[in-house]
Amino acid sequence: MQAIRNKDTKPEQLIRRLVHAQGLRYRLHARPLPDLRRTADLVFRPAKVAVFIDGCYWHGCPEHYVAPRVNAGYWSDKVAHNMARDRDTDERLMEAGWLVLRFWEHESSNLCADRIAAAVIARRTALGTSSPSHIDHT
Repeated sequence: MQAIRNKDTKPEQLIRRLVHAQGLRYRLHARPLPDLRRTADLVFRPAKVAVFIDGCYWHGCPEHYVAPRVNAGYWSDKVAHNMARDRDTDERLMEAGWLVLRFWEHESSNLCADRIAAAVIARRTALGTSSPSHIDHT
């Protein structure tokens, strides 16, 4: 379990580079809401956009998830719990006025980056803020 990355995965790094190349700045692995003990992969605070890049296995991708053969009950319960937590996170953020964008690790990084950029720019325009937030690699 220690060897499994939960942040800075290759799909996440590629999407970050593409979003950054489009001139957008973001916070990494930050809590969108201070009282919510969950972090988003990319957070655009002024625009209130939270981005999650979900792994197919750990988040139960309908296309690629395959139930494990060994200790199936434990792992299936864990994935089901992750999926429930994801839905709860989405609901809490949306109630607080955030736009939640979720992508699967197998999706095209270019398309993901384009959708993120379009959403952030649209939200900034709607909110009347055009200045980018600063990047934070902590």
